[in-house]
Amino acid sequence: MDDQQLIKTAIDVITLEADAVGALQATIDADFVRACHIMIACKGRVVVTGMGKSGHIAGKIAATLASTGTPAFFVHPGEASHGDLGMITSQDVVLALSNSGETGEILTLLPIIKRLAVPMVAITGKAHSSLAKFSSAHLSNAVAKEACSLGLAPTASTTAALVLGDALAVSLMTMRGFTRDDFALSHPGGSLGRRLLVLVSDVMHTGEQLPVIDEDAGIMQALVEMTAKKLGMTAVLDAQGCLSGVFTDGDVRRLLERSIDINYTPVKLVMTVNCQVVKQDILAAEAMQIMEQKKINALIVVDQANKVIGALNMHDLIHAGID
Repeated sequence: MDDQQLIKTAIDVITLEADAVGALQATIDADFVRACHIMIACKGRVVVTGMGKSGHIAGKIAATLASTGTPAFFVHPGEASHGDLGMITSQDVVLALSNSGETGEILTLLPIIKRLAVPMVAITGKAHSSLAKFSSAHLSNAVAKEACSLGLAPTASTTAALVLGDALAVSLMTMRGFTRDDFALSHPGGSLGRRLLVLVSDVMHTGEQLPVIDEDAGIMQALVEMTAKKLGMTAVLDAQGCLSGVFTDGDVRRLLERSIDINYTPVKLVMTVNCQVVKQDILAAEAMQIMEQKKINALIVVDQANKVIGALNMHDLIHAGID
C-alpha cells in the first residue's frame, strides 16, 4: 500500500464513521427521552456495563456521566457474576452496551437485575435483541457498515455508541442545571481545574507588592515605583485614594516621542485614564481572556468603591498555570 492509498483509507474510515454518527439523529426519539427521565430520577448510581470494545466505551461513558453531574461507575459484566453484582442496588439504573444485544455475560445478569427491579437502558445495534427487549428504554447504535475493511472489528458502531453516551450525559447535565462551578468541583486537578477554580484573588499582588502612586506625583516617582514593584505598571490614585488611572510601560514608550520633563511633570498628565479593571472574585482565566482581547499585559484589581486592592500581569497567570 502506497502513501496515497493510506491517506484514502484513513479518509474512508473517517467518512464512514461520520456518516454513522450523522445517522443517529434520526434515532433520537421517545426512547431517548424516556432514558433521560429514568436516569435523572435515579436515587443511586448509573451502573454502566459492556463487554469487549463495548466495555471500553462503557467505561468512558461512565466517566463522562460522573464528571457532568450524574453519579456513575463501570462494572465489568464478567466480574459481576463473580461478586461485583453486589455493586448494583435497588436505587440504581443500569446502562448496558452490546452491539449484538446478545452478549452472554450481560444476559446472565438480567434475572438479578429484574429481581432488584432496577430499570435498564440499553444501547444496542439490534432493536429486536434480547437486551433491547428487556430494557426500559432502548437506544440504537446500528450502523450500515463497520469502518473495518473486513467489516468485523467494532469501529463505526462503537463510535456511534460513544456519541449516544455523550448525548445522554450532556442532556442530563442540562436537565440538572449543572454549572461551571459544579463542573469545577469534580475537576480540581490539572490545567482544567486551575482554569475553573483559580480566582484573581488567588494570584494578584497585594500590600507592599502593589504598585501605587498619587496622581500629583512626578513621572520619575512613577518610574521608580514601577521599577521597584516589577509589574510593568503602577496604579495612580486620586485624592480620595480611588483609582484615577494607570501608568504603564507603554506610556513610558510614548513619552520618548515627546519633550516632557519627567522630574516635574505630574503623572496624571500622561497616565492612561479609563483603564481596564477587574474584580477579585472573577476567574483568573477570565482575567487572562480580558488581557488577550484588550492586548494588555497587566490589570488593576478594584473593589466596589473603586479602591485598588490588587494588581496582576500576564506572567502571574502563566506562572499559575492559567492558559
